[in-house]
Amino acid sequence: MAELFYDKDADISIIQGKKVAVIGYGSQGHAHAQNLRDSGVEVKVGIIIGSSFEAQAKSDGIETGTTPEVSEWADVIMILVPDSLQRMVFAEEIQPHLKPGNMIMFAHGFNIRFGYIKAPAGVDIAMVAPKGPGHLVRREYVAGRGVPVLVAVEQDETGKAWETALSYASAIGGLRAAGIKTTFTEETETDLFGEQAVLCGGASQLVQYGFEVLTEAGYQPEIAYFEVLHELKLIVDLMVEGGITKMRWSISDTAEYGDYVSGPRIIDASVKARMKEVLGEIQNGAFAKRFIDDQDNGAVEFKALRAKGEGHPIEAVGRTLRKLFLWNKVEDAGYVEGKAQSQ
Repeated sequence: MAELFYDKDADISIIQGKKVAVIGYGSQGHAHAQNLRDSGVEVKVGIIIGSSFEAQAKSDGIETGTTPEVSEWADVIMILVPDSLQRMVFAEEIQPHLKPGNMIMFAHGFNIRFGYIKAPAGVDIAMVAPKGPGHLVRREYVAGRGVPVLVAVEQDETGKAWETALSYASAIGGLRAAGIKTTFTEETETDLFGEQAVLCGGASQLVQYGFEVLTEAGYQPEIAYFEVLHELKLIVDLMVEGGITKMRWSISDTAEYGDYVSGPRIIDASVKARMKEVLGEIQNGAFAKRFIDDQDNGAVEFKALRAKGEGHPIEAVGRTLRKLFLWNKVEDAGYVEGKAQSQ
């Protein structure tokens, strides 16, 4: 059974007594920085001067500086730039400014788990990883609630790493919901597996194949879009609310019966076997190496795969249909450009 932490298990005054640098102001960075500030923590954001992220941070009332400047100033440094950039930012802009007793924090264990960042002696290494996107972390905090967080300590040089990590988790609102004790290895490997096999890779491929099967059989693309993509949110929302059981309770008997008799024919034991292969490649570092090598090569494979996905027929159909959803205020244009890929 997982070990859980709540606000009562943390002393928020610990992080309130420290200077915290948040490196990056993207999806997670803006939420951490603002929540820390509103919890009475002295915080600065390390950012590329003159960038749109700097302008946004200043607009939000957050003090900014270069990453070396805020790293020199801080007691606790939370690194929230993309995985592919972290090792360079750490080596060039953070590590030269570390002092004994500092804490380095992450919201994902990738670079520590696969050795792209080596934990220096004399500093604590910890992780506080919200299980939700940054906008949700901020919204729930403002509402007086919180998003659950995973908490881990990789290196405890001061003997106080756990209490500092829990204090940080409390200050961003995570322990209002719950903090779950984990390790860098467990968080990284399960996170990558979930993304690849189920949440992103598995789900998106299933949707694309379903769309292809229906349209190749002569059904209208618009009808296929609704059946295999649009209604997926309804099913997932029911699962999140009450598990698979509530989802099955909520749908029709016809749909539930089809779930039982046809689901295992589509997602059969061979899929589970391939999931194990994917997990093995995550565990042995093969996926991490492929990703980082490609990023270092200009992300050639990554960009080609992204372009291929964006060119799938379901995307064009979706862009047309979403304009009909008066309740949908999210614009398609710009969401790729708006994805934070830098400080």
